[in-house]
Amino acid sequence: MPRRSKAGPYSVHPGVAMVREWIGTLRVKTGRSLEEWMAHIRKAGPKDEKLARQWLKDEHALSANSAWWLAERACARPGATWDDDPDQYLLMAHEYVEAMFAGPKAGLRPIYDRLLTLGLSIGKDVKACPCKTIVPLYRNHVFAQLKPSTRARLDLGLALARHKGKLPARLIDTGGLAKKDRITHRIEISSVDVIDSGVEKWLKIAYDLDA
Repeated sequence: MPRRSKAGPYSVHPGVAMVREWIGTLRVKTGRSLEEWMAHIRKAGPKDEKLARQWLKDEHALSANSAWWLAERACARPGATWDDDPDQYLLMAHEYVEAMFAGPKAGLRPIYDRLLTLGLSIGKDVKACPCKTIVPLYRNHVFAQLKPSTRARLDLGLALARHKGKLPARLIDTGGLAKKDRITHRIEISSVDVIDSGVEKWLKIAYDLDA
């Protein structure tokens, strides 16, 4: 579901397709459809989301992920409605970015815009899928991410676990390799002027490694 917003540069997050697929198999796997689960939880389950999650695991032997998502939806947690709705997600993607660069971090917006343009230009299959605090860039997997870490700095995260050879000091180890995170290194970007050929080079390397 790599649909890109007609109004901007963002694509539907891969998680949306995963949730839609999960919904389609819910009755077969659990004996109830999504609508039936919603009705059952709201009638018989706890009203508190945390308690509802535990109830679903204890009383209905649901997995942690299934219990979490069903409880979140049944208890109507704000901001959770895009999970299975591509159009709603694309609307919220813009809101995430606007909120991310509002207030004290507004000065980082030119850096973000430049890096986003650069990232999307690397290949036609690149997708930018904003979350609340980061904007991951996908090829087959996340190969980079844009994160406003402080008021004065945006971190360009890179997935370089498969890179062979010595890395320059500019690439800061995030500890991701030990934690089995996709993002293993980052480059600190404090101004648009820092976005040079070296930044483009390592962004391209991370992209190529995800072929």
